[in-house]
Amino acid sequence: MWITIANIGWVLSAALLLWMLYDWFRVDTSYSEATLTSSREGEIEGVQESHKV
Repeated sequence: MWITIANIGWVLSAALLLWMLYDWFRVDTSYSEATLTSSREGEIEGVQESHKV
């Protein structure tokens, strides 16, 4: 029984690894390096959080 649970864990781990590699490849080919390293989200959050007193 424990061997079956351990094997299921390894299969889930391998599936997660494959999914992460697929997603990494998809994002890397869809967006430029400049877009991925920009701080645009931080600028948007900073504008939304500015409150007038």
